[in-house]
Amino acid sequence: MPRQARIHTPGLLHHVISRGLNRGLVFKSGEDYRDFIERIGPCLEKSPNQILAWALMPNHFHLLVRSGTGGITSFMRRLMSGYANAFNARHKRSGYLFQNRYKSIVCEESAYLIELVRYIHLNPLRAGLAKGLHELRRYPYAGHGVIMGTFRYDWQERDEVLGLFGKTEATATRRYAEFVGEGVSLGRRPDLVGGGLKKSHGGVCSPKSDRECYDSRILGSGSFVESLLSQEEKAERRSRDARRGGWDRLVKAVAQRQGVEPAVLFQKGRRQTVSDGKAMLIYAGVTLFGKTNKEMAAITRMAEPPASRARQRGKSLLEESGILSTLSN
Repeated sequence: MPRQARIHTPGLLHHVISRGLNRGLVFKSGEDYRDFIERIGPCLEKSPNQILAWALMPNHFHLLVRSGTGGITSFMRRLMSGYANAFNARHKRSGYLFQNRYKSIVCEESAYLIELVRYIHLNPLRAGLAKGLHELRRYPYAGHGVIMGTFRYDWQERDEVLGLFGKTEATATRRYAEFVGEGVSLGRRPDLVGGGLKKSHGGVCSPKSDRECYDSRILGSGSFVESLLSQEEKAERRSRDARRGGWDRLVKAVAQRQGVEPAVLFQKGRRQTVSDGKAMLIYAGVTLFGKTNKEMAAITRMAEPPASRARQRGKSLLEESGILSTLSN
């Protein structure tokens, strides 16, 4: 089954979970935990997002992230790849550290924000890493201690979370602590780690009035899911149209520079001007428009090996032509 695309609409609440490969350890020592924590701030500076809750466990971690304008993808890539490389060097190992890609569940903020903060921060207690709420407050590898004032990390949105529980810090901290304490008896919450009202292979909106829209990537009401899927569809359509327009302009500019008709670049031919034009298109198609070398070979009516060689020389040809700079103006 193909993987579903990420949901990238800015400002969404994401419950991010990532586990070690084959459920292996991703944190073996205090140095590992500290290394991961120290990377979060610099990664947020380069890829702005907001962290509202977090918990690091020996073989996995949880983050509650509100996405910035650029989404969470670049932030998570910087954080996880940087940490994995350092972990491998530190422990003299090689290969993948994390299991597949991280899981990201988009959550309806109004309904789930404080529930997820509590659920995530109770993870160390449920796992026996902290015995009771008094120890959870001093557990250094989760955001609960930050909200309670035991630790301080400027990148954690402590004030925002406390603001949901009261106007003064003392009142808010007390109410937050009571709320977390009430969650201990609730145990594990499978309803908070799986997306959608139902499990599905993708977004489904039933025309029947007695069924709600659901999606395995989203935790929220049917109306929230439906609205979000509609936004994503519109955004993808705009992106697709922009790519299509950019490609058409590129083809026209390359053909003009090579002194040929645009259609010639998509026909069989061995003239040097045509070959160079195809090389530029193949390079641009793969690196700028997300095509594979096989797809570009088919588009330009070339065999794959020659298309691969053409792509390599297409980079210098395109840079020398100055076409990309003129198209971006």
